[in-house]
Amino acid sequence: MSRDNSNQICNNCPRQCNVSRGAMEFGFCNTDDQPLISSIFLHRGEEPIISGIKGICNVFFAHCNLQCVYCQNYQISLNDRFDMNWRISVDETVVKIAEQLDKGVKLLGFVSPSHQTNQMLRIVDGLWSLGYKPTIVYNSNGYDSVETLRKLEGVIDVYLPDFKYFSNDISHKYSGVTDYFDVASAALREMYKQKGSTMLLDDDGLVESGIIVRHLVLPGLVDESVKILEYIADEISPFLHISLMSQYYPTDHVCGDKILNRKVSVSEYAKVVKRLEELGFDGWIQDIESSELYRPDFYRDTPFL
Repeated sequence: MSRDNSNQICNNCPRQCNVSRGAMEFGFCNTDDQPLISSIFLHRGEEPIISGIKGICNVFFAHCNLQCVYCQNYQISLNDRFDMNWRISVDETVVKIAEQLDKGVKLLGFVSPSHQTNQMLRIVDGLWSLGYKPTIVYNSNGYDSVETLRKLEGVIDVYLPDFKYFSNDISHKYSGVTDYFDVASAALREMYKQKGSTMLLDDDGLVESGIIVRHLVLPGLVDESVKILEYIADEISPFLHISLMSQYYPTDHVCGDKILNRKVSVSEYAKVVKRLEELGFDGWIQDIESSELYRPDFYRDTPFL
């Protein structure tokens, strides 16, 4: 993949917008060829093998190639929003990341990178040119292009994708795409082809290479969650690591939705955890109280307290 997309047509994500970002054609994600970044900070709330003690330096890209109605990062993910503070050059981004890596932080995470993969690669090139070689974590919504993922092989050390839906009807209702399962399952297969199911850790217990699949349990959609776990076990690998999340909370955007207007119940989450254990997956589960703990505010310097 070219590190400079100023003169190229953008089809990096499954949207296949076929626009020239360098000519100020923005496509679905409403992003040009320069980085659009809301925050760069140390995040200690990820899975233990990612955050460790010092945290991971996370780069939160603004906008998204999905527009999930319940998105918990809606302050930065909605494509009709823009903040001039999000406009930051590659060089400035590299400096900000280097400041965090100089604190002894080993991991660098790119959050919601699917629509800004060229920008991400230029940032990585800038870091490499200065001698920084952090473990690169690709933290995506799972709606990724297989062709793009193939071009990221050798750059990405850890894939951290969501796997949101089994039913394309539900993905259409809540994320506006009718092919989420088809795309996400193909993307996960490619990630698995690159990394397998082995999780490599360093002497500090931090991940150096591997895949962690995240799934957010939604209220009223327990069967959807169970089907996703069964699919991964049966069709990809029962040895993948799963991060099963209970942190969903209803934002103001879904207060009128009869399904999503409440938190996940104890019994709902317990049912999914039970199936996770029956299938033999390794990984992580959250306390049911997590819905009160993971409520980011991207108007703060550190969105996650």
